Amino acid sequence: MTDQLDQYRIRKEPFYRSVADEVALFEAAYSVRMPMMLKGPTGCGKTRFVEYMAFKLNRPLITVACNEDMTASDLVGRFLLDRDGTRWQDGPLALAARLGAICYLDEVVEARQDTTVVIHPLTDNRRVLPLEKKGELLQAHPDFQLVISYNPGYQSLMKDLKQSTKQRFGALDFNYPEHAIECDIVAHESGVSSDIADKLVSIAERARNLKGHGLDEGISTRMLVYAGNLIAKGVAPQSACRVALVRPITDDPDMRDALDAAVTTFF
Repeated sequence: MTDQLDQYRIRKEPFYRSVADEVALFEAAYSVRMPMMLKGPTGCGKTRFVEYMAFKLNRPLITVACNEDMTASDLVGRFLLDRDGTRWQDGPLALAARLGAICYLDEVVEARQDTTVVIHPLTDNRRVLPLEKKGELLQAHPDFQLVISYNPGYQSLMKDLKQSTKQRFGALDFNYPEHAIECDIVAHESGVSSDIADKLVSIAERARNLKGHGLDEGISTRMLVYAGNLIAKGVAPQSACRVALVRPITDDPDMRDALDAAVTTFF
């Protein structure tokens, strides 16, 4: 069991800048094993926050990137055939519940609703996971916690969590950090100077103002770190911004010209 847990431990403390009271709230939620839901735009730090909290709480972290092809068996487990016959293999959710890890379901709404229903017995006072194919009722380890995340801005009526699922979780809202904090994050993560980080964040803020006016999503903190990484490696700032910031978020020629002009303003 110890060997299985070790591979999921966060070895080095992730860099995370708190923007409000989210760290204290998550610690309180973990103390009572409350399932938690993280909501916010892509690339704003939700996954980094979970990694940081897993390290801080000294718990293994099992992460699942949800997708529309994911089945309940992918989460819970299945029987496999090998040369010795059949054997049961726990899925990531069952493994986390059995061993006492934090299970993080990233972008949970990408999974089918009939798949996400399997988490319900784990997210109330029962804290059990029925392994129907195996005929086992798995009682969750006392240290187990379930965390899910999604981006509300992308959801439609056909792709949203049911109220019966949402109301089983506590929720934390995430957004892009305020200017000074985001500059600090970009400078720390990419190695660029504070002045360049400030310019990158200013470009991102202009782009975020265009969300819903030609852009589906603004420039994320993650993208700023990518641009900073390129600049730190000697790439010209305008080229780095074109590759890491502008081209990934739009194919519209007019919008590209507008964003390129914003880059030129600062570089």
